[in-house]
Amino acid sequence: MNAIYLDNAATTSVYPEVIEVMQTAMIENFGNPSSTHQFGRKAKSSVETARKNIAKHFNVSAAEIIFTSSGTEADNLILYNAILNLDVTRIITSKIEHHAVLHACDFLQTSENIVVEYVNVDAFGTVDVLHLEKLLKASKVKTLVSLMMINNEIGNLLSVHEIANVCKLNNALFHSDTVQVIGHYKIDLQTTMIDFMVASAHKFHGPKGVGFAFFRKGFGIVPMLHGGGQEKGARSSTENVHAILGMEKALEIAHNTLEEDKVHIENLKFYFITELKKISEDFQFNGHSGDIEKSSYTILSVRFPTQNEMLLFSLDLAGIAVSGGSACQSGSNKGSHVLSEILKDGEEDKTSIRFSFSKFTKKEDIDGTILKIKELF
Repeated sequence: MNAIYLDNAATTSVYPEVIEVMQTAMIENFGNPSSTHQFGRKAKSSVETARKNIAKHFNVSAAEIIFTSSGTEADNLILYNAILNLDVTRIITSKIEHHAVLHACDFLQTSENIVVEYVNVDAFGTVDVLHLEKLLKASKVKTLVSLMMINNEIGNLLSVHEIANVCKLNNALFHSDTVQVIGHYKIDLQTTMIDFMVASAHKFHGPKGVGFAFFRKGFGIVPMLHGGGQEKGARSSTENVHAILGMEKALEIAHNTLEEDKVHIENLKFYFITELKKISEDFQFNGHSGDIEKSSYTILSVRFPTQNEMLLFSLDLAGIAVSGGSACQSGSNKGSHVLSEILKDGEEDKTSIRFSFSKFTKKEDIDGTILKIKELF
């Protein structure tokens, strides 16, 4: 069997066009953007053009985009900035957020003595909006709400406009980890009133090691990294020119083909669900990942009927790359904090696998995976 890659929520393959752009930049545009000579000016011009082009995709100004090394750094920069610069003394988040948010909140709670509160989620991982409203109304302190738009493990779509409205009505700032969104869904930040969001290029067929943070105009930025004062003082570090240009290209391609890619991937996800149910009606889908309308079309979190500690290993041996989703399987040391939060006793003991798809996933990949699952069950 040929290798099958179904772990695109972890990382995606890089577009050939992106590799070409980056290679050209490394050869012909190697200057330091902080240098004042022609090589530096050329690099600086390329970075600023990329910033403008990326900003246009979200209907914002270039000044609102800060380049980072990753979505994790961008999340941390936003959370730190809210506390150290914007007088936030309370963060409301959920227990099923990415660790880039949860661990940063834990650290800030200890180091800066802020209050961290958790909004309730139901058995599907859906945020309880009424509980969020209750938490916001319970205190008048400056608050940041941090909730991800697409959950990276179960694919749930956040009711982002509803959350944004609740935050606005209660004078709270709103940050959303949008790493699984960028390159797959279009966001107009003039109509979607998120104050802060993040991106990571390798989630949409760009290079690893580069991303960005969006800070809505009007919010100053206190840097976490100090030194050269790059990114208008928001992030000291020589800009990763070739990676930034690669990210710009990847986002351009993603947005140009977004609708047709969505149809292709959504059809594959629906087909995969149908074929799994043919094997056994006992297959379940964690969160809302089995609901095409309520989850990302790129993610499907499958709970198998039984416990199989070697399932990940067996799929890997068969050339099928996927991610685990519970503590009881090979390849997982601590298990999934997301599944631990939403699953009942007995459900969590069953093996869960996250399958995630991209525009390069083929029907043959689904068929090969289904065939192997049939062999194992």
